[in-house]
Amino acid sequence: MTAWTTTPITADLVRGALDLVRTDRGLLPQRLPARARAQVPDEQTAMAVAQPSGVRLVMRTAATQLELDVVRTTNSYPGVPPRPDGVYDALVDGVLVERATAPGGDVLEIDLATGARSLRRGPVGTVRFRHLPPGEKHLEVWLPHTEITTLVALRADAPVAPAPAEAEDAGGRRRPTWVHHGSSISHGSGADSPSTTWPALAAALGGVELVNLGFGGSALLDPFTARAVRDTPADLLSLKVGINVVNGDVMRRRAFGPALHGFLDTVREGHPEVPLVVVTALACPVHEDVPGPSAPVVTEDGVRFAATGDPADVAAGRLSLRATREVVGDVVRARQADDPHLHLLDGLELYGLDDAEEHPLPDALHPDAETHRLVGERFARWAFAPGAPFATR
Repeated sequence: MTAWTTTPITADLVRGALDLVRTDRGLLPQRLPARARAQVPDEQTAMAVAQPSGVRLVMRTAATQLELDVVRTTNSYPGVPPRPDGVYDALVDGVLVERATAPGGDVLEIDLATGARSLRRGPVGTVRFRHLPPGEKHLEVWLPHTEITTLVALRADAPVAPAPAEAEDAGGRRRPTWVHHGSSISHGSGADSPSTTWPALAAALGGVELVNLGFGGSALLDPFTARAVRDTPADLLSLKVGINVVNGDVMRRRAFGPALHGFLDTVREGHPEVPLVVVTALACPVHEDVPGPSAPVVTEDGVRFAATGDPADVAAGRLSLRATREVVGDVVRARQADDPHLHLLDGLELYGLDDAEEHPLPDALHPDAETHRLVGERFARWAFAPGAPFATR
């Protein structure tokens, strides 16, 4: 019979979260601090912030078996096939060794037509890793990027200790911290698992610690997000902007440029000389020339999205993706004269219209797992190569 050692789940075990909230059921990671969450105006953003993309437990242990009790919150959409269970990735010394899922948990039912929501509470579930390699090791357990996850209890067949607070690479050097903000693609929609979202893959290739502030549907240049980025310790920064402004139809050209300036001004208050990459939108054929909003179309195979705006309105200031790339480029180039650490990356270099033909977006908005890998590898080559903006300093 396995002799289990229970370890309290404390902040020094958790990386990638900006806040940890003690609830009546356990510890809930949040990807924005409380002050920012108090200003979130909608349930979509609040849900995205609570889904722990990039959040992981990081520890030193000789355990070969580990159990994690959690309460997960999954989403259900009437008339839409159920989504796959969220995945927990176990990485040993940076290598994926095992995957698992959790049973039980709460279910949030969302009506796509009306937006109505109802929550059904469920039991605590246990995530089990049974085949970890022997010996002392650096173990990371990445939480599902698609499920809100409340951490309840941690058990292992050997003692568990927090990894050093200053994460180190194989040579004993401190690993830089990369803070990234973006849309659902950065959040990880369409990825197989939390360690294979494109930012997680790029971070692994670049040898950096990731803080992923990619929020599905919510990369909208919100001031509360800008302040969170400003106040988060970072060695490297990036912002991918465009698609949510278009598919939410929340802004016109007149407002978009000044809003981006304001976001960057706020970030620079806290990080005046940190390398900062601004990435324009990846290719999205339905919105290249057609403004939003996007509308979900439910089919027997799932949900696809369609652009519902009028291309003729672009001339009057409504935003298509091409228009956002023009505005972002103009803003960044105007600022570079006074900001030598600011860089522009055309999102079409990561995923262009030719790529969209070879690797089409399954629901017309979000990439599949193979495309996440493609984007992550391309970003890493562009950003982390010698002499590149994120090259180790």
